[in-house]
Amino acid sequence: MHYSSLEICAGAGGQALGLEMAGFKHLTLVEYEKDYCVSLKRNRPEWDVRCMDVCEFDGRPYRGMVDLLAGGVPCPPFSIAGKQLGAEDERDLFPQMLRLVEEIDPRIVMIENVRGFLGKQFDTYRNSIIARLNKLGYNVHLSLLNASDYGVPQLRPRAIIIGIRTDMYDIFTFPQPHPEKNQTVGNTLYDLMAANGWKGAEQWRNLANKIAPTLVGGSKKHGGPDLGPTRARNAWLEMGIDGRGVANEAPLADYDGLVRLTPRMMARLQGFPDNWQFAERKTAACRMIGNAFPPPVAKEVGKKIKQVLDYASIDNRSTTEVPRWAIG
Repeated sequence: MHYSSLEICAGAGGQALGLEMAGFKHLTLVEYEKDYCVSLKRNRPEWDVRCMDVCEFDGRPYRGMVDLLAGGVPCPPFSIAGKQLGAEDERDLFPQMLRLVEEIDPRIVMIENVRGFLGKQFDTYRNSIIARLNKLGYNVHLSLLNASDYGVPQLRPRAIIIGIRTDMYDIFTFPQPHPEKNQTVGNTLYDLMAANGWKGAEQWRNLANKIAPTLVGGSKKHGGPDLGPTRARNAWLEMGIDGRGVANEAPLADYDGLVRLTPRMMARLQGFPDNWQFAERKTAACRMIGNAFPPPVAKEVGKKIKQVLDYASIDNRSTTEVPRWAIG
């Protein structure tokens, strides 16, 4: 069974793709930046992509039609790499998400943000968001998930808020971590690194036998095609990767030295399929990839959300009995 979803701040489509794989059919995706909108339509021509400011998006026509309202609202207001202005940051779109929750009245809400959102300095603001969701009629679940626990070869911790409407039996649990599924950078990228016959590919794979640090994308004003600040670059360096830039292609056969990742390699480290397309310009593509939500993580969370919806659709169920498959 497919359930309906509406997503704001859709970005490059990582969350939307993962939710699609979990069994959701997207009614509409809202995204502000033109490059991202073009990429979304190129990958999924059937998706209804609204290229507009979410502040101008009216949710009222969708009232009663949406099973899941999802969105990865901008992270700079809470990122440790920024000024952490929170609610004082003009890029904070939590108020718009809460407005749309009220207008649309979805059965379930999913909001994603960076780990910094869970910082003590944001306790008051975070609690106000939870209280607002409670007032709108939702039970709230909050957790920090590491992408590496769900088959993605990088740490990428993300705060996830789930709201379950109170007229539904709330059996939601976050997906259990599976660290045994961890993939290394070397094994994940070996075939791409060896694509031009690089003789050092096997040796590099053994050196890169680690999980990657979090990929970064930056913004239009800050952040080019590179792998992040000094601390992150040092972690990449331990894997034989030069994080100061991004390559156009894999190393040639006789290449000797540190390698650089290509945008396609970065996308695979995010869990995107190799046929997923991004902007043609390297800087724009790297920003799209680095700011994305890994599809495999969205898929796992989406599957747990779908269990709640599946259970709600069962006729004549007990209001107290929790199905065995929903435990744990």
